[in-house]
Amino acid sequence: MGGAVRDELLGLPVKDRDYVVVGATPEDMLAQGFRPVGKDFPVFLHPHTHEEYALARTERKTAPGYKGFVFHTASDVTLEQDLVRRDLTINAIARAEDGTLVDPFNGRQDLQGRVFRHVSGAFAEDPVRILRIARFAARFTDFTVAPETNILMQSMVAAGEVDALVPERVWQELSRGLMEQQPSRMFEVLRACGALARILPELDALWGIPQPEKYHPEIDTGVHVMMVVDTAARANYPLPVRFATIMHDLGKGVTPAAGWPSHHGHEGLGVELVERVCQRLKVPSEARDLALMTTREHGNVGRAFELRASTIVNLLGRCDAFRKPERFIDMLRATECDSRGRTGYEEKPFPQLAYLQAALRAAQSVNAGVIAGMFQQQPQRIPEAIHAARVEVVEQLVQAQRQ
Repeated sequence: MGGAVRDELLGLPVKDRDYVVVGATPEDMLAQGFRPVGKDFPVFLHPHTHEEYALARTERKTAPGYKGFVFHTASDVTLEQDLVRRDLTINAIARAEDGTLVDPFNGRQDLQGRVFRHVSGAFAEDPVRILRIARFAARFTDFTVAPETNILMQSMVAAGEVDALVPERVWQELSRGLMEQQPSRMFEVLRACGALARILPELDALWGIPQPEKYHPEIDTGVHVMMVVDTAARANYPLPVRFATIMHDLGKGVTPAAGWPSHHGHEGLGVELVERVCQRLKVPSEARDLALMTTREHGNVGRAFELRASTIVNLLGRCDAFRKPERFIDMLRATECDSRGRTGYEEKPFPQLAYLQAALRAAQSVNAGVIAGMFQQQPQRIPEAIHAARVEVVEQLVQAQRQ
């Protein structure tokens, strides 16, 4: 049932199959060799296939948030009673072993119409479902949210249900959505119901903020950031790069309006906002560190051909590129997405990436051990000497590209 049936009907590969068992008790399952794994309600693993089998259940809301439920399982709970608690009609279709479909809420019709529609009013009891619909929108890019479902989600936001979500679950759903085909659609759905302003107010603030039309024909900063993250998705970049793309311009939301459409200093202003987001959502360090670096340095990367050799070496040092070169290159990739995430710039080359990669290779060619050996009697001069040697080799690269 659920996603496996949905994907099969859509002609998509089926990864995981979940089963619902009607007319049985936990004792019946154990007697047949199933292994219990459910914490809140009875879920079992098949003794041979290890697929999940859950007993049909009903549930009752007892507290705010997505954990405030009491579950009831019994042998008299029907399949329809189990299905009615599902989130969307397209996920409330069951298929029997003989291939017969049980579709009491017209999920197949909504699959054909490419619509996300809630099954019942019980949808409003679990705020995670807002995040799930948003994530589904990023995956199923030709589906739209039914108007009545969006209205229901708006009422959930107004009731404070989204505020009860724990950070780990928010990050889990956001990170999964970022890895889908078109991540921008996830944020569109969250904005449409007001949830983005509660979950990521720093990002939500970017819509309506103008940028110079000369460099940003799309003008709106929010639109730009969505183009950037979709560029990263098309390039199949990993999660840290995609997260960095949605964080990199947060500073434009807090620059003085008197200076718009310019945003001088937005990189530095954005660092504090990214730190706040990462702390609030408990973002893993790998994604956090790359987002902070990209926010701080993307302007410098864009101006790479204007930088002196010493400035480039300082950039490499500040980014810890000698110890973590792959992370530095990921930052360059995120900045390339920033450049191409503009109307009319989608296919424009970004030579700064190869140039700074070459600068890193040149600086890496300096043998720090040999230099250290030359200054054994003056160890305090070693860092300065290594830096000077790196600047010298990078200077050759700078001069070559300016000729």
